[in-house]
Amino acid sequence: MEHSSYRRRRNQQKRTKIWPVIAILTVLGFGWFWFQNSRYQSLLTQAVDPNNAKTQNLVVKKGETLSEIAKSLKEANLVIDEDALKKYMKENGLDRKIVAGRFMLSPNLTIPEIAEHLTDSEKSQLALTVPEGYTIQDIDQKLTDLEAIQSGEFIKAVDDFKDYDKYPFLDADKQQNLTHPLEGFLFPDTYYLDSQNFQSADLIQLMLNNFQKRLGDELQQQPERGWQEIITMASIVEKEVKTEKDIPIVAGVLWKRIDEGWLLGADATMLYLKKDRSIDQEDLKEDTPYNTRLNKGLPPGPICNPGLKSILATLHPEESPYYFYLTKPGSGEVVYARTNDEHNLNKARYLY
Repeated sequence: MEHSSYRRRRNQQKRTKIWPVIAILTVLGFGWFWFQNSRYQSLLTQAVDPNNAKTQNLVVKKGETLSEIAKSLKEANLVIDEDALKKYMKENGLDRKIVAGRFMLSPNLTIPEIAEHLTDSEKSQLALTVPEGYTIQDIDQKLTDLEAIQSGEFIKAVDDFKDYDKYPFLDADKQQNLTHPLEGFLFPDTYYLDSQNFQSADLIQLMLNNFQKRLGDELQQQPERGWQEIITMASIVEKEVKTEKDIPIVAGVLWKRIDEGWLLGADATMLYLKKDRSIDQEDLKEDTPYNTRLNKGLPPGPICNPGLKSILATLHPEESPYYFYLTKPGSGEVVYARTNDEHNLNKARYLY
C-alpha cells in the first residue's frame, strides 16, 4: 500500500510539472498563429510600391501552376510575398479560376487586386505565338485550340483580305490565285490579342504591319526577283534547314539551281498541301505545281511564313561550290556535295 501511494504522489508531481509546460506551449502556439495571421492580413493590404503605377507585362501560359505564377510575380517585383498570394487564392477558390494570357500589372497593386486581374478574362490579352515556318492552316489551328475562333475562320479572313494596296510588298494578282493568299507574309512572332473581341482581320493586319516593320530598310530596296519570289524561296529555306550557319549557304545553293535551269528538288514544297505531312513514291510522281522534282522553277507561292533569318539569307545568299545538300536525321547537320555522285554517296551514308 505504501509503495502504491508513493507512485501516486510521484505521478501527481509529474503532472504538476507538465501542466505549466503545456500551458506555455499553448500560449506560444496561439501567439505564433496570431503573429502569422496578423502578418498575412498585413501582406494582403500592402503593395510593393504604392506610388508606382508603371505597368509591366506578365504572361500566364496555359497549364502554368499557381506556384510558377507566384514565383514569376515575385521575380518581377509585383508581390512582396509569393506564399501570401498562393494562400489568398487557394482560400478564396481563385487558384482554379486563373486565365491564360498577358496581364498589365503594376507594383502599386495589392495581392487581392492582382488576384482579381489573374482571374478576369476581360483583363487578359490572348498570347498567340506563331513559330517560324507556320502555315496559315497552322495559325488557324492554333487560334482554334486557344478557343479564339471556330475552325476555319482565320483561313476565311485570309481569303477575304482586300487591302493589298496598303502593302507595297504584296502582289494581289499573284497571291489571290493561291490556295492560301498572304501565305509567307504573316510574320512569325508573339502577338497579344483582345481575348474578348478578337477578330481574325485585326490579327492579319498586325502580322502584315510587323512584316513591314521587321524588314525595315530592306523593303525600300525593291529586289530584282520581286518580293513574291523572295518570300517563296525564303519559305522553302525555312522548311529545308534549321541550323543558322547553313541557312545562307542553302539559300545560295537553291538560287543557283534555279538560275542554272536545274530542278529545285526540294521535298518541302511537296508537303505544303498534304494533310499528313509525309511523302511517298506516288507523291514524287504526281505532277503538281508544288512538285519541284518534276517542274523547274519556284512553286506558285510560299509554303510557310518564314522568319527573318531565312528572308535575309534569301536576299543575301552565300556563294559556295555546292549544288546538293541533305540534312542528317536527328542532328540536323547539313552535308553538302558538288556533284550528283557525291550526293548519292552522302545519301547512302546518312539516309539509308
